[in-house]
Amino acid sequence: MRFLLVEDDFVVRTVMQNILKEYGSCDIAVNGQEAVEAVKISTETGDLYNLICLDIMMPKMDGQEALKQIRKIETDIGLKGCKIVMTTALDDSKSIIKAFHEQCDGYLTKPISKETLKEKLIELKLIN
Repeated sequence: MRFLLVEDDFVVRTVMQNILKEYGSCDIAVNGQEAVEAVKISTETGDLYNLICLDIMMPKMDGQEALKQIRKIETDIGLKGCKIVMTTALDDSKSIIKAFHEQCDGYLTKPISKETLKEKLIELKLIN
């Protein structure tokens, strides 16, 4: 399984990377701009991501805009979208509704535990 972890905070990124590596390989992006570029490259090479964990509050491009652009890339080339879970400190209804409107598959509020992330992977049928 292949993951893209999009997180600007070093500590959170390290913790989540350690959790995800149990299930597959994990690429890193530190902002939404890098995430969009990583997705473009993955579609060009055919080495697609199974899951993108996407923070919302990031420099250069936030996670909401990155989500929108990633879904557009997938639609434009006729790909069935990969699973995208927003992983954020924002737990307000406006942020949650906006993320689901842009077609995220899940929303986890930080701090994210190993068990919470594992439950979401099971719910999304990425692991058993």
